[in-house]
Amino acid sequence: MPDTTVLAPATTARRPRRAAVRTGWVLTALFSAFLAVDGVAHLVRPAPVVEATERLGFPPESAIVMGVVQLLCLALHLLRPTTVLGAVLLTGYLGGAVTAHLRVEDPLLSATLFPIYMGTLMWVGLWLREPAVRTQLPLARTRAAA
Repeated sequence: MPDTTVLAPATTARRPRRAAVRTGWVLTALFSAFLAVDGVAHLVRPAPVVEATERLGFPPESAIVMGVVQLLCLALHLLRPTTVLGAVLLTGYLGGAVTAHLRVEDPLLSATLFPIYMGTLMWVGLWLREPAVRTQLPLARTRAAA
């Protein structure tokens, strides 16, 4: 009979302090405002968005699909029951953005890594405001009693 491993949370979910929750929501609001404006810009398709889309090697029509996907993932992230699912999907979306910038050899620190900065902002905000995320992604592990 094969050995089975049961994964248990590293710690119990403690309610984060009020200041941490507020800070988490502020970070989430900053991230969300940027993504909402960017997503709407992809739908409206002003000239700079169309030019950037083409420069990254995508057909101009794909900006609409990008905007819809971005806004749907953001909506999932902002709804409490699906906040983690939205964060995971947005992480994938932002990873694709990093790849697109790498492919055209955009400047590393400004353009290429910008989606990583945004993803970090998103996850830190989520970690600060959601006890379940703190449980699954602890910053420090406690030693189990022997």
